[in-house]
Amino acid sequence: MLASRNSSSHPVSFVLLGIPGLESSQFWIAFPFCAMYAVAVLGNTALLHIIRTDLTLHEPMYLFLAMLAVTDLVLSSSTQPKILAILWFHAHEIGYHACLTQVSSPRCLTQVFFIHTKAMALDRYVAICFPLRHSSILTPTAVSKLGAVVMLRGVVWVSPFCFMVSRMPFCQSRVIPQSYCEHMAVLKLVCADTRVNRGYGLFVAFSVVGFDIIVISISYVMILRAVLQLPLGEARLKTFGTCASHICVILALYIPALFTFLTHRFGHHVPQVVHIMFANVYLLVPPMLNPIIYGVRTKQIRDRVIRGCCGKDP
Repeated sequence: MLASRNSSSHPVSFVLLGIPGLESSQFWIAFPFCAMYAVAVLGNTALLHIIRTDLTLHEPMYLFLAMLAVTDLVLSSSTQPKILAILWFHAHEIGYHACLTQVSSPRCLTQVFFIHTKAMALDRYVAICFPLRHSSILTPTAVSKLGAVVMLRGVVWVSPFCFMVSRMPFCQSRVIPQSYCEHMAVLKLVCADTRVNRGYGLFVAFSVVGFDIIVISISYVMILRAVLQLPLGEARLKTFGTCASHICVILALYIPALFTFLTHRFGHHVPQVVHIMFANVYLLVPPMLNPIIYGVRTKQIRDRVIRGCCGKDP
């Protein structure tokens, strides 16, 4: 009865506080956020342009890179413009439907990112362990189908979050102590039993993400076993460096994402500032690092960048 009297179907808008506890520093904190966002946008846009215009790069590895670049652009752009508007211009209000979009977009795109990293690990495994069969196994058709599966799985797993939240009544409070509409922060404003929603969140975190981590780990273990059998030390060292870079990017997303997700449920003693900063890091750092690690460290793309900037062959 009390919940029904103090709740409505949904509010017209919410109020995002930004980074509570660092109000006096928010203006300056926005500058590194903006710099990372600019690097992510410019780097991934350049990567997409290079892959689109260079026909020699229309191969499975680079098509996966293009898909990852699109994911990075949408992932960072779904939240960062609003975060910067809050920190610089105090534009704290966000519409209900825009907030629901922020609830679903990062989760969906993070799921897509997880599968992209798994697909790229598969590509590297096939290229190193079965080099003569690489082009016949990962054909353009197979890559296109895998890309469609990636998007479909992200939508299927994340859609229930948005659907369940949209059907719940909200309390009178519209204040979200975050810099964007994070799912669990929005769920705390609901005047209803949210155990199903929380339980589904835990299921997705531990089953889907856990499965991805296991598959990626097995892939890289098999890659490393194949690398250790290479006769040339230089080729072995180069492949080790590539795998280490890929693993660093994967950890840069998985660790902050899991920390953010689990802190909402179990980390009641974690300072709110730490939680909010981690929530922003996992949406900014991987999109910024991906074009550097996957793009610049890839010789064909690096050579193409040098030719475009200097007008001569490297």
